Amino acid sequence: MAKFKEKVLALAEARTQYLKKVTPIDRVIKVLFLGLLPKNLRPNQITVFRFASIPFIVLLLLTGHILSGAILFLFSAFSDALDGALARTSGRVTRWGILADPLADKLLVGSAALILVSKYISLPLAFAIVLIEAFTVVLAYFRYKGRAVPAKTPAKIKMVLQCFGIIFLLFYALFGGAFMLLLSTWTLYLAVVFALLSLLLYRSV
Repeated sequence: MAKFKEKVLALAEARTQYLKKVTPIDRVIKVLFLGLLPKNLRPNQITVFRFASIPFIVLLLLTGHILSGAILFLFSAFSDALDGALARTSGRVTRWGILADPLADKLLVGSAALILVSKYISLPLAFAIVLIEAFTVVLAYFRYKGRAVPAKTPAKIKMVLQCFGIIFLLFYALFGGAFMLLLSTWTLYLAVVFALLSLLLYRSV
């Protein structure tokens, strides 16, 4: 039991150190965007914005306001890059942010996928995306007692593919085009593949 606790603590520390590492993308975002943000804005406040935006995105998509929903989804999805870059480049990575940030991502993508994918592609694909994400969160919570392991490459690729798949689908809903629908479909199926790799091989969120 003691060894298991030590392993869990070591994994938690590894994730914290991993998430504190500044990436080249963080540096680009810092140069292009972080200077435009208020000086007193904290990374966790951006994460809270992402949580708060989800009900409005859902409402807009359900009521047929696709353009407004798409714009808010894009802002919300981009805020994921902003809060991470701000936290790492300013040395403000927190335990709350480590736990809340991936949860906000999953709720954002899962909500949009459940509405859009079920409407324009297929209900089974929508349920697959949501159920895999939910199972990943539950598995990580019980295995690591609320401490998630560092996100591996498949998990990161999966998140990017999911966001682009939803964006392509929003463009299809707005402007039509069989190619855009096909692109969204294959992107989201590929995201499911990487989600399964992340879940089965790496047990990463």
